[in-house]
Amino acid sequence: MGEYSIGQALKIFLQKSRLKGSIQGFQITEVWEQIMGKTIAKYTEKIEIIQHTLFISTTVAPLKNELLYQKDKIIQRVNEALGENLIREVVIK
Repeated sequence: MGEYSIGQALKIFLQKSRLKGSIQGFQITEVWEQIMGKTIAKYTEKIEIIQHTLFISTTVAPLKNELLYQKDKIIQRVNEALGENLIREVVIK
């Protein structure tokens, strides 16, 4: 068995565990304002990553409509922030 750095060991552990989505969801919550801007972040109630889908919750109807039109851009920005192509779909709730 080879030797791993702590960082490598954590990365391997996260890839094999169910915690990865939760941790990445937390990462997105932390940088959501930088990714999407202050206005969108202010009215976004909840962000979750389940499997390869990003769920965005808001009660503001015009924002829901705007987010629907920006799905491809959201996927691109979130994947860039995560450093991998994790998100394949966006669901606006």
